[in-house]
This record gives sequence, structure tokens and C-alpha cells, in this order.
Amino acid sequence: MAEERDLDNSGLFGEFRRMVRTSGTMGGIAARIAGHKMGFRSDKVMHAGDLKTALGGLKGPLMKGAQLLSTIPGALPEEYATELAQLQANAPAMGWNFVRRRMASELGPNWERNFRTFGREASAAASLGQVHHAVLPDGRVVACKLQYPDMKATVESDLRQFRMAVGLFYRIDSTIQQDDVLEELEARLYEELDYTREAANMRLYRLMLAGSPDVTVPAPIEPLCTQRLLTMQWVDGRGIQKVLDTNPDQEQRNMMARSLFHAWYIPLYRYGVIHGDPHMGNFTVRDDYGINLLDFGAIRIFPPSFVQGIIDLYRALETNDEELAYHAYQGWGFANMSRETMRVLNEWARFIYEPLMQDRVRAIQEDNDPQYGRAVAEKVYAGLKRTGGVRPPRPFVLVDRSAIGLGSVFLRLRARLNWYRLFQEMIEDFDSAKLAQRQAAVVAEARVPPPLGD
Repeated sequence: MAEERDLDNSGLFGEFRRMVRTSGTMGGIAARIAGHKMGFRSDKVMHAGDLKTALGGLKGPLMKGAQLLSTIPGALPEEYATELAQLQANAPAMGWNFVRRRMASELGPNWERNFRTFGREASAAASLGQVHHAVLPDGRVVACKLQYPDMKATVESDLRQFRMAVGLFYRIDSTIQQDDVLEELEARLYEELDYTREAANMRLYRLMLAGSPDVTVPAPIEPLCTQRLLTMQWVDGRGIQKVLDTNPDQEQRNMMARSLFHAWYIPLYRYGVIHGDPHMGNFTVRDDYGINLLDFGAIRIFPPSFVQGIIDLYRALETNDEELAYHAYQGWGFANMSRETMRVLNEWARFIYEPLMQDRVRAIQEDNDPQYGRAVAEKVYAGLKRTGGVRPPRPFVLVDRSAIGLGSVFLRLRARLNWYRLFQEMIEDFDSAKLAQRQAAVVAEARVPPPLGD
């Protein structure tokens, strides 16, 4: 019976149930948003909670897409953005019968000979797969991430539902046009399905962070990696909330934050690469308060000119140079943008850059109001609506998401650092030509395949 249930949940009828759940919820929510726009009263908080409940139990990328849109100012109504930002991967793990069949399909019928021991129960669950603890014949401890069934069909179904929901919302409010955002989401999600690509991304990050002892990147075990199975070195660490529950002192909090800063921004400013998913489940804390960086599916490689644009905008805000700011936005792909729209976008940029522009020790956000960021986003959204709207370019999406996501983690850590000095160390010798050379060298050595959809 267990095998029959596995097949039922992953086959046509399981997919049909999934489609009914998501499309019904999203269609209803879109209708409620429309009613609210026309003046009808409704309980948006309750409906947002319904959406979070409907998506939160799903395996797959629809949840990831909702998390992504929740970080973009004005992309969703406030109530939905607040609820969807809290989504976690809560889907139940696959049973042993499925695991046994999938391992045999990936490594052959004698797959167990590759391991001294293999845990039958999943150690962790994520949106696209689950992790099992295992030991190799030579004694090395590894983590085996096994993809859930029918994920390609799930991605395609989720993207259809997601496009439908965003399309309905866009017909009501077109202030922020999401076409390029959805294309970026689609490309990155399809990349995440290929675990051989993720293994290459792990090799890439091990090269880029080789000089950063406060960050550990697990090594992939290449003979035991396939498109649907990723076997990697097991790294010991605690979840960040478990660490915070021990009430760490200020220096320990700062050490965690500094390590995270290095893990995300050394690759960006030295190699033009970003980890686009700063989710708290994607890193653990070592005993020395360094971090283990995990989950390398959502990786973006940028042209050096894009990174130059990040630095140019920083300099423009620092010196109130509107021409340089406009040039930076154009370089990122903000096309046909008015100067008035640029000034509105600068308000969001100042919010993001503010901690990097003050040469002193401070919290990442000094306003004690937890809704401060949302208030800034609402003000920016209103300004964009007034000035004709904007179409965020594809490369911009993951950088914005990472900045917001990391900022949230730094807030939770209550870290106090000189963020200005950390940033200056990253960019003091920036040279786009040298970045291009470094990027080409590590991408070739790590054997990273070309990106999809560019």
C-alpha cells in the first residue's frame, strides 16, 4: 500500500489535486483584490493566510516564487507579501519505498553498495527534494539530496498557476510589470532541477570562497551525483534559530553576520556571482560561529558591467550624482525610464545602501519599527504608480532579493558592525576587466554549464 500511495501522490491525480488547490485559491484571491480595488470590503489578512496555508504544504517551486515576489516592493498587496514571506518548506518527506526506487533509478539496482549506511528517514526537507544522512565505504559522512518525483511537471504546472495569478493582479494594477521577473524565475527554477548543475555551482563556490575560512562550502561527491541526486560532504552545524535560542553574546552575533556578509558578497564583487536564495534554511552555524553555506540551486552569474552598476549607484547616491545614477540603472536594463522614476527608485536604493554609507558601527536598521522597510516599500510603490510604473529587469531580481533577505537575517541576529568598512574592503580595488578574468577562470575550472534562458 505504501508504494501505491507514493505513485498516487506523484502521478496524474496528485498533480490534478495540486492544480485545483492552487488555481482555486489564486483565482479567488485575485477576485478579492479586484473587489477591494472597486471599493468592496474584504478581509485581506484572512485571505492571505488562506494562500499561505494552501501553498505551505506543497513540494515545489510555487512557494519559492511566492517568496521571491514577496521581496519586491509593490509586486503584491501588503497583506499577501507579509504572509508569503514567511513560507517554509513544510511538505512531508517521501517514504522509504519511494527513496529506495529513486536511488535505484539514479545509481543502479545495487546502489546500496555505494554506502556503508544510508538513513531511511529524511534528515531535512526542502522545496524540491529531501536530504538523507549516509556514510560511504571509506567512512566519509555525506548528505544525499534526492529530488521529489515529477518535479519537471510540477515546475511547469506551478509556473502556469503563478503566471495566471500575477497576470490577474497585473490587470488590476500594472505599476510594477513582472514579465522579466517571471522569466528570471522560470530560468532559475529549471536550473534548480538539474543537480549536476548544482554540483558545479558548489565547485564554483568552493573556489571563490577558498580564502574565506569563516565560510564552509561542502564538496560534492561527483561519482554519486546525477540530475536528480546530489551527494555531498556532510557539514555539522546548527540552525540559526537554535543558536539564537542560546542567547549568544554580541561578538558571536557579529561573527555570524560577518561570515554571512563574506559568503554572499565576496563572490558578487570579486567574481560577479550571487547566491539568490538567502533563506535561513540555506546555511547553518558552525561551533566557531562561522557558517556552512548550503543549497546552490539559485545561482546567478552576472556580466562585470552589472556589478559595476551596483558600485556606480552607490557612488551616485554618495555624491548626489543623478547622471551616474541614471547610467547605472540603464546598465542594469531599466529601459525607457524617466528621471522622475529614477528618483523614486533612488529612495529604495538609499534604504538598501544606507548601512554601507555610514562609517561607524551600527545595526543594519536603526529604526526600531519592524514595519519600517514595508513603509519605505509602500512609499516607493506609490511613487512608481504616480510616475508611470517600472519594469524590473531580469538581472536585478536576485540581487534585490538577496539584499532584502540578508538584511532580514542581520536584523534577527541583532548584529552591530561597521558595514561601510566591510563594503569598502570588497570594492576598494574593483576592476571590471580583472573581475571578468577571475570569473572566466573559476567558471571554467568548476565546469559550470551556460545559464538557461539568457
